[in-house]
Amino acid sequence: MKKKSAGILMYKRSGPEVLLLLVHPGGPFWAKRDLGAWSIPKGEYEEGEDPLTAAKREFCEELGAEPGGQFWELGALLQPSKKEIVAWAVEADFPVAELKSNTFELEWPPKSGRKRQFPEVDRAEWFNPADARRKILAGQVEFIDRLLARIGYAEPPHRCAKP
Repeated sequence: MKKKSAGILMYKRSGPEVLLLLVHPGGPFWAKRDLGAWSIPKGEYEEGEDPLTAAKREFCEELGAEPGGQFWELGALLQPSKKEIVAWAVEADFPVAELKSNTFELEWPPKSGRKRQFPEVDRAEWFNPADARRKILAGQVEFIDRLLARIGYAEPPHRCAKP
């Protein structure tokens, strides 16, 4: 059976700009990765479980806060791993300094016999759409595009630095 995940792409407005909340996975495998490593807060759900309820639960587990507001579905995307992610958008604010993620246990270093605890998410940050597209996993970029289209956001033109 295909694995399924549900997540939430939170956004907020800052003057004329839109900012998107992304999370960086915790643990040693992701520690030195940045571009193309970030994600929307998400997690797997079981057959028969309501995906939006699962998305809210996963947001809470990864960030330590209950998401609230008017949710609207962004649809599903099939990832390169063949996992399907369904996502919702919500306009809200999350103070990233208050991040409190669940942890997982992993033998680290490998074959050492020592178990260590790592946060599921080690960072959360607000990004403008252009930066969010560079930071997020390639298979999730379309969620950003769907969100921006839904809210009618036109990105400012690219500005080149003066020589």
